[in-house]
Amino acid sequence: MNIQIKDKKIGEEYPTYIIAELSGNHNQDFDLAVKTVYAMKEAGADAVKLQTYTADTITLNSEKPDFKTRADSLWAGQKLHDLYQVAYTPWEWQPKLKQLANDLGMHCFSSPFDPTSVDFLEQMNVPAYKIASFEITDIPLIKYAASKGKPIIMSTGIADIADIDLAIAACHSVGNHQIALLKCTSAYPTPLEDAHLQNIPFLQSKYKTVVGLSDHTLGTIVPITAVALGARIVEKHFILDRNLGGVDSAFSLDAIEFKEMVDSIRNVEKALGRKDYFLSEKGKRAKVSARSLYITQDMKKGDVFTHENVRSVRPAYGLHPQYLEEVLGKKVAEDVEAATALKWELVEK
Repeated sequence: MNIQIKDKKIGEEYPTYIIAELSGNHNQDFDLAVKTVYAMKEAGADAVKLQTYTADTITLNSEKPDFKTRADSLWAGQKLHDLYQVAYTPWEWQPKLKQLANDLGMHCFSSPFDPTSVDFLEQMNVPAYKIASFEITDIPLIKYAASKGKPIIMSTGIADIADIDLAIAACHSVGNHQIALLKCTSAYPTPLEDAHLQNIPFLQSKYKTVVGLSDHTLGTIVPITAVALGARIVEKHFILDRNLGGVDSAFSLDAIEFKEMVDSIRNVEKALGRKDYFLSEKGKRAKVSARSLYITQDMKKGDVFTHENVRSVRPAYGLHPQYLEEVLGKKVAEDVEAATALKWELVEK
């Protein structure tokens, strides 16, 4: 259940892989995009994710109602082509942003939205492909991206089980088995009650693959909880400062919030520890403070052990409490003082 992106293994035994999504939060300002990538590094991201499309590669420039945003969306009433014209990341920026991310020690890859974007990203030598939620039904696109032999990370925001099955089969059909699924809810922002994080262990069990979270909720509680439930990838939209505005600013974390999320995730990983039950070294040392059998009254040789003169108390220097019934009724082998730890040598044979 592991995949590998360049030098990083991703899976149950490895640290959570944290992706900072730039999306359109650059406001068509290259210098702002550069500053944002620097901030992503400072916040602890493992990877920068871009989106590779133009308005013309993702939709049609049409006035028909089909090509308007949904009435219940954050961008209600806009023409899709106009929205994507504002939100897209200029392709000429992308090799420069990837080089910057790499120089800073982060990975950089993208979501392709058509075959030409896959070809472009191949020229950039991206280490992985991210399939966006609304593209999980584009089986030809998935198959083409998967054919490049890179890990495929797929969001499941609008997918039912049949959609996921088809998408995974598309990857397998071209020999690509490095697949990760991201639990996602395609609502912007996502209400907490729609996060359904218990789908994470379900997807792990059903598909035997790496599972993570692509999150659009406000705040950090959902991604942190997702890691506790087994998410090994967390993707979150990143904005340098929400006061700058932007198409995705309403559900993006700013630099301070993103770092708080990363720090909390790393602390959760420490707290989760190992799956197999074991007693830590500190636990072993503390065990001396447990209970054991002590003689509670002065006794003379030959006196009989009773509930009045033997008790289970802290600490644990005497016999295990399980032996109380075995000791009762037997005689003490020598004179002893009260508060003496009961040992077998003090029990008359």
